[in-house]
Amino acid sequence: MNGSTYNQLMMFHTIAQEGNITAAARKLEIAPPSVSQALKMLEEQLGLPLFTRTTRRIELTEAGQQLYERTRSSMSDLSLAIESISDLRRVPSGKVRITLPRFVYQSLLKPIYTEFCQRYPDIQLEISVSDKAVDIIREGFDMGIRFGDKVEDGMIARQLTPPVKEALFASPSYLEQYGIPKTPKDLQQHKLIQYRFISSNQIAPLTLNQKSETVTVNMPIALIVNDTDLMVDAAINGLGIGRIVTPIVEDDFAKGLIVPVLEEFWQPYSGLYVYFHKNTQKAKRVRVLIDFLLEKAEL
Repeated sequence: MNGSTYNQLMMFHTIAQEGNITAAARKLEIAPPSVSQALKMLEEQLGLPLFTRTTRRIELTEAGQQLYERTRSSMSDLSLAIESISDLRRVPSGKVRITLPRFVYQSLLKPIYTEFCQRYPDIQLEISVSDKAVDIIREGFDMGIRFGDKVEDGMIARQLTPPVKEALFASPSYLEQYGIPKTPKDLQQHKLIQYRFISSNQIAPLTLNQKSETVTVNMPIALIVNDTDLMVDAAINGLGIGRIVTPIVEDDFAKGLIVPVLEEFWQPYSGLYVYFHKNTQKAKRVRVLIDFLLEKAEL
C-alpha cells in the first residue's frame, strides 16, 4: 500500500465514521475539497462507488461496506503503530474513549476521573455511559469496563475489582411494616422493585444462590425502573425490596438508609475488568488510562 492509497483509505474511513465529507474534513483538519478528491480517486481506482449520496448524509454502498470491514483492522493497526512510535518523544495526548455501565461509572470511575484529567491535561477523555453490550472495535472505543464473564472474545482483560454480589435490600420502615424475609420462599409475601435493561428492554430475572445453585425467584412487583439511582431511591422510600450489585449500595448500608436482606442467598458475579484490543494498548494515551485504572483499583 503506497502513501497516497493509505491517505485515501484514511479519509474514506473518516467519512464512513463521521457520516459526511464536511464532518470528516473537520476531524482531519483539512479542506473538504481535499477529502472529496481523495474519495473520488479511490473510487476511480476501484472502479466502484463507495457511497450513495443523499441531501443530508452519505451511506456506504455494498462495495464501500466490504472495503470498510476488510480494511478497518489493518488501518487501525497502522495508525496505532505510527502513534506508538511518535509517542516515544512526547507526553500522552489525544482522545481516549471508554464505555461502561452506569453503575460502574458511579461506583468506580466517578471518584477518580477528575484526577486522571488533571494528571494528563493533554488527553481528551471521552466517557460513554451505556448499559448495552458495546462492540468496542466496531463503535470506535479504546476500552470498556464490564463484568469478567461479559467481556468479548479476543480482548485482553485486566481485573479491577474483586467478585461482587447482587444485593437484596429494603428500608427499615418497609421491613418494620412487612417483616424481614428469612428464606427465599418468604419473598412471595413481599414486593420487588424490578429492573429493566434499557438496551434490550428485557426484565432482569431475580436469581438467588441457594446451596451453590442458581435459583430464579418470581415476586410480586412494586415498581419497574431502568436506572440504578431510581432503584435505590425507591427502596429508601419504602416501596419494596430492591436488588443491585453491592458496590452501589455500600454507602447506603453504612448510613442505615437501607438494610441487607437474605444476604446468604445473594448471587455472586465475577469482578469488573477493563478490556481492550491487544493493539490498542500500544498507544500511550490508552496505556496511561489502563495503568491509572489498575493503580486505583481495589485489588
